[in-house]
Amino acid sequence: MTSSTTDYSGIAKRVIGIEAAGLAALADSLDGEFSRAVAMILETRGRVIVSGMGKSGHIGRKIAATLASTGTPAQFVHPAEASHGDLGMVTRDDLALVLSNSGETPELADLIAHTRRFGIPLIGVASRPDSTLLRQADLALVLPAAEEACGTGVVPTTSTTMTLALGDALAVALMEHREFTAEHFRTFHPGGKLGARLSKVSDLMHREMPLVGLETPMPEALLVMSQKGFGVVGVTDEAGRLAGIVTDGDLRRHMEGLLDHKVAEVMTANPRTIAPGQLAEAAVAQMNERKITCLFVVEDEKPVGFLQIHDCLRAGIV
Repeated sequence: MTSSTTDYSGIAKRVIGIEAAGLAALADSLDGEFSRAVAMILETRGRVIVSGMGKSGHIGRKIAATLASTGTPAQFVHPAEASHGDLGMVTRDDLALVLSNSGETPELADLIAHTRRFGIPLIGVASRPDSTLLRQADLALVLPAAEEACGTGVVPTTSTTMTLALGDALAVALMEHREFTAEHFRTFHPGGKLGARLSKVSDLMHREMPLVGLETPMPEALLVMSQKGFGVVGVTDEAGRLAGIVTDGDLRRHMEGLLDHKVAEVMTANPRTIAPGQLAEAAVAQMNERKITCLFVVEDEKPVGFLQIHDCLRAGIV
């Protein structure tokens, strides 16, 4: 059988099964030390400095990025660069989260010594409780003994998966404690499709609105509709509250003698609206559900903006 026809799915299933068993063992091993780690991070006035060498370093970069994007200031510091000046990035206000499966990675020695010299809290993550890293750490998070998925026991596979999952668990625990929301996440992630999905109505709405009063003659209302270019006009009462909306459908329903009417006689009363603080995705859902293409944005019953489905599509919200 050639390589092009060999079925490798059995290998994939074995690897995933081994790593899944490792994750289950990690979940079972978590105890009060994990809660203490979360409390230590919450008490940190500075940043979480994440460090690790080799594969642990790659995992560390991801953990630092996840923490930073979910409300916990964090930075990855490469241990080799730390020994050549980057230790200056690690201050007394920070906390070090150091990763090493063996706990004996020599490149970490200077960083560990720096934390001990200046009283910087150190959380160590390793699989050997008696390792140098965990003996020096203020708090040890011990990875359970688990088979690496490579078959030889030398390629970091299950161990790195467990470390990554442990980092995610820390980040989510911190998020839930801080009541971190999608709106908060958008503050740290304004770009890309995710950033677009988390845009607020106020980010996309038009602030120059087509508005007329209840007693406005229809010829004047049609002029406003044409000038603004939205194809609709909002109708406000004497207190400035949104009372209705005139759309092309309303115009068709009142074609006979249209120009002899007042706006109040033609408009659709109590139109659908949305608040400026809601997600634009919610506005799209409402427009799709009601089969409409625009919404007035209101605050305290008064119009503050206008949103069209095209504004959302241009922003990448579908």
